[in-house]
This record gives sequence, C-alpha cells and structure tokens, in this order.
Amino acid sequence: MTTTAPLADARTLGLAHYAARAVLESVLSRYDLTFAQNTALRFAALADGPVTRDEIADGVTGSIRTGTAEAHRLVDELLAGGFLAADGPSRIRLTASGRAVYDAYSAEVQEISARIWAGLSPEDRAAAGRVLAHVTERAEAELAARA
Repeated sequence: MTTTAPLADARTLGLAHYAARAVLESVLSRYDLTFAQNTALRFAALADGPVTRDEIADGVTGSIRTGTAEAHRLVDELLAGGFLAADGPSRIRLTASGRAVYDAYSAEVQEISARIWAGLSPEDRAAAGRVLAHVTERAEAELAARA
C-alpha cells in the first residue's frame, strides 16, 4: 500500500506548528516560563550585550505577532522574575540565572529537535524551508496590505 503525503497548506502548517509548540511549552513549563516569555528571553540571551526594552519588544512583536504593550509586559515579567535586569537607565541585560535557565531549556529543546528532525534529508529540509519562507513572506504581505 502506498500512502500519499498531504499537500502543504495552512492546516498542515498549523498542525506542525502547534505540535512543535506543545513540545516546547512542555519543556518551558518546568522552568515556569511561557512561550511568549521564552520569546522575549531569547532576544536578550542572543544579544551581544545589553539591549533596550524597545529592541526586545520589537523582536517579540515581530516573532509572535503580539502587540507592543504585551511585549513590554513580558519584559516586565522577566525583570520581576530575575531573568533580566536593568543595566543603566535605558538598557536591559540577561542575568546569570536568566542565562542558566535559557541554556538549560535550550539544551533540552535541541535534543528533542534532533529527534524530531532525524532522518529527514537535507534536501527535504531545504525544500520545506524554501516553501515556509515563501509562505511567511506572502502572509506578511497580506498583513501589511490589511494594515
């Protein structure tokens, strides 16, 4: 019996996204972090040094399509939780505990991701990447046209 792969469409994209996100959230929950908080923390963790609140908020709004006020609320939560700290009057930096938590859950997620992506050829991954980049570009154009 031969099975046919489903055509990629909004549904298959959504199913893959939510399955992967559920895996990530199951890891993050052990660190008392939400998906959105992780997104904000990641921007600080990957920065080359202290960043502004607006830089983190812009990264969050661009990544998960949330409002600016929500993005700033996430920064406030990470500051209150000790994951981030003020570095002078206008900059924010990752704390040592923020780095430790980020590194720990990132290592877990990398191991899980390796299992999820195992056995998929580089060619298939490249093709999927090209298609997803094109879909993202078109969806962003639709959003811009509606603004």
